[in-house]
Amino acid sequence: MLREKLKIPLKLILVLGFVYLFLVSIGLMGEAFKGFGKDFAESLISTTANPFIGLFIGILATSIVQSSSTTTSIVVGMVASGVMTITNAIPIIMGANIGTTVTAMLVAIGHIGRKEEFKRAVAGTAVHDFFNLICVCLLFPLELAFGFLSKTAGFMAKIFSNVGGVKFTSPIKVATEPLIDLIKKIVEKINVSDHAHYILLLVISIVFLFTALYFIVKIMRSLVIQRAEIVLSNILGKHAVLTIIAGAILTAIVQSSSITTSLLVPLVAAGILTVEMAFPITMGANIGTTVTAMLASFATGNISAITVAFAHLLFNTIGVFVIYPIKRIRAIPIFLAKKLGWLASIKRRYVIFYVLIMFFILPGLLIFISRLLK
Repeated sequence: MLREKLKIPLKLILVLGFVYLFLVSIGLMGEAFKGFGKDFAESLISTTANPFIGLFIGILATSIVQSSSTTTSIVVGMVASGVMTITNAIPIIMGANIGTTVTAMLVAIGHIGRKEEFKRAVAGTAVHDFFNLICVCLLFPLELAFGFLSKTAGFMAKIFSNVGGVKFTSPIKVATEPLIDLIKKIVEKINVSDHAHYILLLVISIVFLFTALYFIVKIMRSLVIQRAEIVLSNILGKHAVLTIIAGAILTAIVQSSSITTSLLVPLVAAGILTVEMAFPITMGANIGTTVTAMLASFATGNISAITVAFAHLLFNTIGVFVIYPIKRIRAIPIFLAKKLGWLASIKRRYVIFYVLIMFFILPGLLIFISRLLK
């Protein structure tokens, strides 16, 4: 009995430890990118200068690592270190929003052996895909034409810093700097070139980042997932606004929108939830997933990094406010998702092709072609 009582406090302590490791990883990554120098920065900026390529990089990278939190955290670290501009970072963030939906679609494919279940599962998952695609179609042109997100986010970040927001986060830097300095000193003692030192720092930071996010998600999932199912079952289909809020809170806690959306797949597949009932929580998940990038930006204390994090928050929040309240617009992703589900019931291989082309082949091919044309 005592062991059971101690489990939750111990898990919370572990989560705090991994959050600290996550913050350290962002700091180390910034140090590594700074060390690569001006030529590396110019090369990376030129690679992501085309916003369409940045968008596809975001889709492909997130589809591979299956975590938008990882992609956005790395982008924040790059912006903080000066190797990527805010303008170049925002399309990658948008692409990460699309790429993160691949996980739930892979979960839906797990129902491929049962035709009707598969149809419902694909529709319940695809509504998130189409919602994010519509958000990109609406906000990507506005960003290209007017710098809408970058300017608005920059304005918000300045207000935030003026009221002490950036200064408020300085304890995070104070807490992480001793370990970052220690790791740098240990790496510097290795008898290799300076360039190799920075590569090693980058490798360590990425290992720390993946490890921290993996265990934060795993531990928080074990703590909240059963309670989350009870809460969601009580509000889904009854209160749309509360459902969006619940989705945002759950995703902020577990640091993964993929978990929130994947949790819905078996419920929709079984016919317990409809696509319409699941839709609000996927939008809440989009808002909740921005917490990781915000946390990463606060760890850097860099105004540009905080601007990118605010752009991510704005992108996901505006999408919800524009699409959900208007019934006719809200019906579009639901209609498209049901159509894809219907196609899945006719030819199940269509969904396999959709996943491969949408998340891997198309972005990978366009990135490759762009490199050849340079």
